[in-house]
Amino acid sequence: MKKVISPIVLLAVLAFGVVKSTLTDAEREFAVKEMTKSHDHFLNTLEGLNEAQLNYKVTDDSWSIAECAEHIAISENMIFGMLQGTLAKEPDPSNRSEVKVSDEGLIAMIEDRSNRVKTSEAFEPSGKYGSFEEMVEEFKSKRKEHIEYVKSTQDDLRNHNQQLPFGTVDAYQILLFMSGHTERHIKQMEEVMDDEDFPMD
Repeated sequence: MKKVISPIVLLAVLAFGVVKSTLTDAEREFAVKEMTKSHDHFLNTLEGLNEAQLNYKVTDDSWSIAECAEHIAISENMIFGMLQGTLAKEPDPSNRSEVKVSDEGLIAMIEDRSNRVKTSEAFEPSGKYGSFEEMVEEFKSKRKEHIEYVKSTQDDLRNHNQQLPFGTVDAYQILLFMSGHTERHIKQMEEVMDDEDFPMD
């Protein structure tokens, strides 16, 4: 005789199970748009710059455009590593209320350079890529991988979160953080280019 699972038992199982949620089409589209936009902005900002321009520093202890670019490339991998670490934990929908900042608000906050923050040693430029060209290619390759991840992932990004110095973000917002961080340091490169002593050729 076939056993019939009663509706009450089924509801109890569903109630206590974690319902996995994947990204909506709108969320995927938004993240891909932001990540593509900052990728293109990065490459367009660097296009045509010569060695003197890439290595010019406003002050002895400030970063050059080349160093800002390397920091962006390093951060691309480090931030995605943070995402993977966040996803390694069990999802917890009950913690979603701890995420106070909206997706758009997070991007705006990260891009805002009025609040300067000194980066940790692991994110500092050190010439690890061998050449400027290799560094740019590494960034392009990794950003392409990360965009493809957003397009296809079935990971439950909204129910995993991570505590950052400014508050709690979910795993999806870590991807937006990555893109906003790129824009933040493109602005830094543009500040170098706006300096009155920046070499013009």
